[in-house]
Amino acid sequence: QVQLAETGGGVVQPGDSLTLSCVVQGGTSSSVAVGWFRQAPGKEREFVASIGWTGGTLYYADSVKGRFTISRDNAKNTVYLQINSLTPEDTAIYYCAADRATVPRRATAPADYWGQGTQVTVSS
Repeated sequence: QVQLAETGGGVVQPGDSLTLSCVVQGGTSSSVAVGWFRQAPGKEREFVASIGWTGGTLYYADSVKGRFTISRDNAKNTVYLQINSLTPEDTAIYYCAADRATVPRRATAPADYWGQGTQVTVSS
């Protein structure tokens, strides 16, 4: 049974950078495409970025293009989300989702697996 574990969240200041990790446990990460989503307080969950099985396919939400970078290291069973120039609007719980058949791109579409999330708080 595949499980996802997100790490790397925390409290940071505006302008800082952060790298989140999504570790694929109980299986090989190359068997799943992975997406990052976030949910801010009082808002619906939204798509952030996603990556295909080998890393050759990348998708980003328009709102994060240029600041967020998704990547993966299948040897480490890990997918990363690097976030630069953080703003208070990036404050949210960040989730990773994995799917064996499709690249996750819609927050409302079911994925095979979801992590528990990691909190990112941007505050001065």
